[in-house]
Amino acid sequence: MALNRPDDRRLQAARQIFQHCAEITDLPLSLKLWDGSTVPLGKAPDEGRYISISGPGVLGSLLRRPSLDNLFRHYAKGHVGLHGCDLVEGLEIARRVKKQGKIKLSDLRRGFPWRQALPLLLARESADVGHELKGADEGREHAKRSDKEFIQFHYDASNTFYELFLDPEMLYSCAYFTDWGNSLEQAQRDKLDIICRKLRLRKGESFLDIGSGWGALICYAAKNYGVKAQGVTLSQAQYDFAKEKIDKLGLGDRVSVELRDYRSLDGTFDKIASIGMYEHVGIENYPEYFGKIRSLLSADGVFLNHGITRRAKRNVKNFGHLSPGKKIILKYIFPGSELDHIGHTIQVMESSGFEVQDVENLRLHYGRTCRLWHQRLLAREDEAVAQIGPEKTRMWLAYLAGVTGAFEQGPLRIYQTVATKQRASSSSPLPPTRSDLYSETG
Repeated sequence: MALNRPDDRRLQAARQIFQHCAEITDLPLSLKLWDGSTVPLGKAPDEGRYISISGPGVLGSLLRRPSLDNLFRHYAKGHVGLHGCDLVEGLEIARRVKKQGKIKLSDLRRGFPWRQALPLLLARESADVGHELKGADEGREHAKRSDKEFIQFHYDASNTFYELFLDPEMLYSCAYFTDWGNSLEQAQRDKLDIICRKLRLRKGESFLDIGSGWGALICYAAKNYGVKAQGVTLSQAQYDFAKEKIDKLGLGDRVSVELRDYRSLDGTFDKIASIGMYEHVGIENYPEYFGKIRSLLSADGVFLNHGITRRAKRNVKNFGHLSPGKKIILKYIFPGSELDHIGHTIQVMESSGFEVQDVENLRLHYGRTCRLWHQRLLAREDEAVAQIGPEKTRMWLAYLAGVTGAFEQGPLRIYQTVATKQRASSSSPLPPTRSDLYSETG
């Protein structure tokens, strides 16, 4: 008779659904329902690891709209939780099971207890979130907003938030691990140095950093390589931080930063770096981007482009397809971003008048970097919640966990590409080998 009550019927429906799923997925986890009861999701679940569901309306929402975006929103609202392991570990478990061929959507659909699930289909739970840029998931070509709005949506969360998980230099780009056991702090210092070495910075040269972030590279290059450095950013929060850093270090005579679009710059520079910025440019805008940089580079100058790419597709037409994961990043984290494959990027660089001298893949370095960022943010989750709220904190933790896996497993790539102006001569502004990059006196 108890099953005549609506909640009892919904609990029974939930148990039947997940018992069916457990036979297919065989996950080493359990599911904790809203009444505190648990359902094993495999034959040998780890009792300490489980997924929680806050109410029947969450399952009703996911059954009516079984999309990654809807799941992400319920996770951000706290309606779905993972306990006993973090999201990086949870995604690794799911990937291992998928790799073993245990999860097939057709198998889940076959024999699914739809009749028994009817009580859940009528249950309601809102997944409305406060932090999103509506329409941004349609892709860059459909977006009507400016680059500045995109940048500030992401970077102006607050400097104190980014301080929770970045290193003291506030470097928000791929670290460089000369040893996989190095700390994030050491790896980020090594990243700054390898960039300066690849550019072959020399005392007295002019150096431009496009998308200069919180000012770490321009300050490091001026202090350690004696250059006159200029940075530009579209983020007010980053600009304010960098200005204060320059003043604190007493570098005002050698380092400057402007809240300015790089396209409005003029003059020439001996060396130019763009670190983690070209992802925001848009593939259709690459000719303008590389053309502008070439116009700012001196005849014997060196340019380093450091940016995230995607693995190329066998079918070129499929490359522009926005995956569910990419749509989530565009809506909630990085609006306006667009990732190329390295082959096309090099093609555009060459057609824009550059000669590519060196290309280095740092994919595993960024996987390691994102893993450490996720760990550090998770360790200070309470502080993050106090600063930006629980919803946005969960979004960031999910984002960092997702990109960790994407870099470690390979769909995402990141490259440092060194280029000079195309020249019809036998001379080069670079030495004949790379040995100077790794020597103590380089």
